[in-house]
Amino acid sequence: MLPGQVVWITGASSGIGEELAVGFAAAGAKLVLSARRPEELARVAARCAGAEVLVLPLDLAKSDAFEGLVPRVLAHFGRIDLVVHNGGISQRSLVKDTEMAVHRRIMEVNYFGTVALTRAVLPSMLAAKQGQFVVISSVAGKVGTPLRSAYCASKHALHGFFDSLRAEVAKEGISVTMICPGYIATEVSKNALTADGSPTNRTGEDIANGFSAEATARQIIAAVSAKKSEVYVGRFVGKERLALGMKRFLPGVLERLVQNQAPK
Repeated sequence: MLPGQVVWITGASSGIGEELAVGFAAAGAKLVLSARRPEELARVAARCAGAEVLVLPLDLAKSDAFEGLVPRVLAHFGRIDLVVHNGGISQRSLVKDTEMAVHRRIMEVNYFGTVALTRAVLPSMLAAKQGQFVVISSVAGKVGTPLRSAYCASKHALHGFFDSLRAEVAKEGISVTMICPGYIATEVSKNALTADGSPTNRTGEDIANGFSAEATARQIIAAVSAKKSEVYVGRFVGKERLALGMKRFLPGVLERLVQNQAPK
């Protein structure tokens, strides 16, 4: 499936996005790499030896530019087969302390930016009668936890939007794959926003001890190749697996456990 396909990855400058770029390149895909930092994208492109790569910086918070970027990809490659919505930002702060600007920024980047890029790419996929959207959500897209209200809200919103899109375009040859990682060893918690919008600059213990981004990318690429609708990736032991099972079968018990995690 993947050899020769054009894969556009956001958040490609580090973490899961970077390892996905390397993995898709190894599988024979052509790549469009996007994120805010051109120098880091160039570094990642150099790791994708042998693949045809278009470096295309973008800021998910500035979605007005997206409709102008799609023609550049189409002019370069002729089509867009697969979009991996990986870019995003997290949060670590209580609701009572979190400024509205932080809520708006997280929704702008994680939700509205993703929706805008999807809408910009969708006409070309509809015309081609084929394509796939891959959305890197989170276990937080299923289970709300303390200190992550805006982040969880943005991920929950993505599930609602893409479940609806999947229903609308399935007969047009377009598929949607939702990916829900557990704790992955990336800089997500270090870059997470605090109540006033500044980064935490601290890596949480769960993240530091998380599953590797490289191994996670392999799981994601397998799910993408199989065109799965929704997949949980990562190590999934302990709290992650327990929370997902309880959310389905023992929601009241999960609610009490999560409440006990709230800061005193």
